[in-house]
Amino acid sequence: MIPSWLVIAGVMLLVISGASLTGADGIRWFNRLQRPRWLTFERLIPLIWTFIFICIGWSAYIVWEKEPGSTTSWWCMVLYLLLEIVTISYTPVMCRLRSLKVGTMIGATGFVIAFILLFAVYNISTAAVLLLIPYLLWSPIGTYTTWVMDGLNSGNA
Repeated sequence: MIPSWLVIAGVMLLVISGASLTGADGIRWFNRLQRPRWLTFERLIPLIWTFIFICIGWSAYIVWEKEPGSTTSWWCMVLYLLLEIVTISYTPVMCRLRSLKVGTMIGATGFVIAFILLFAVYNISTAAVLLLIPYLLWSPIGTYTTWVMDGLNSGNA
């Protein structure tokens, strides 16, 4: 039998590979956009998201191990998967559509899903809840940054 942590990690890596759907033209478009002066931490964003995805995966693992195979665990896994898909879709969808408004909506959607997930796992594991906190703290920052960039680039975005 395949260990649950390996299945969760495998599914996460499969979904994360969807970020490669961002075309070179979309990346060039995004890189040419004007950023707010206070965005001095942009180079750290990939590391921040790596940490957050590790936390999400760990949270999912804890939930599954607490109630393996239960209906509640399966629904939580659906929410974890949806959260990851929405989060990963941010860059390819926003860049393909060349719309920071779409990026802002995707960011806000991820926050709402994470908030729902927080309540879904609340009675299962405190540790699983705590591992969702980094997403809930960082997601509004990313969404706000995208929203500000939309205002700065109204003619290009």
